[in-house]
Amino acid sequence: MQSGLPAAVAAYLIWGVLPLYLILVREVPPFEFVGWRIIWTLPLCLAIVAFRRQGPELRRALSDRRSMLVLTGSALLIGVNWLVYIWAIQRGHVYAASLGYYINPLVNVLLGTLLLGERLSRRQWIAVALAGIGVALLLGGALTTLWISLTLAFSFGTYGLLRKQVAVGSLPGLTIESAILLLPAAGIAWYFAQSPAGSSFGHELGLSLLIVLGGVLTAVPLLLFAIAARKLPYSTLGFVQFLAPTLVFILGLTVFGEELQPAQLACFVLIWTACGLFVWDILARRRQSAA
Repeated sequence: MQSGLPAAVAAYLIWGVLPLYLILVREVPPFEFVGWRIIWTLPLCLAIVAFRRQGPELRRALSDRRSMLVLTGSALLIGVNWLVYIWAIQRGHVYAASLGYYINPLVNVLLGTLLLGERLSRRQWIAVALAGIGVALLLGGALTTLWISLTLAFSFGTYGLLRKQVAVGSLPGLTIESAILLLPAAGIAWYFAQSPAGSSFGHELGLSLLIVLGGVLTAVPLLLFAIAARKLPYSTLGFVQFLAPTLVFILGLTVFGEELQPAQLACFVLIWTACGLFVWDILARRRQSAA
């Protein structure tokens, strides 16, 4: 607990304040930025894999055809997730991005029920119903940004579902996913380099360093999360998970100054209530197991 909780808090703090970093690179087009993010994530992941001596695990995954097929699908999903999130923050849709990651844990529960045969408790069904009502409210009051929240929630939820199908650790998995995406990422970087505006990387030292930092901000929180996941109870980790979207919401309200529409506020209240029920259910089940 003592070594796992700081790692979990640090990981979700980094993810929560990521919009502040994206302000600094807002002049980089989202597609190009995702390309550079992948390019600079791979060497850092390889370095950490070597440091942690996870080479054998990496080689086993690379030699397993099924694992590579699943990781190819998860790589495409995480690429879509990164692109939509960066685009949303750069376009000022911070609340929609925050809402997506509030919905994500509930989507995980729903996917587990529909695809993995898991059973929901009464409190979990109520939480899913409240989340559904909240999303339905956005159909009437914030339809133009609803797709952002749902894309983020379902892409990351499905990503997690696929990663459950392969026995590969978080870091070796991210390394392989980055390698799979490296070729299209390099193609994107080349395309922007050939455009009239030129590449965003290499012109200004400050901006170039910030782009390289994107790889660090991708790999480091995931490594911290992997450490926390091994040392913390699932209920504790699930509770800390809501730290990131809460920080994003606060940044949208303060730093970004985005107007909070009534439908969005009502949806947030319902989602917060659903998340509260979700955490309550996890804690109650843990107490029952302990008893």
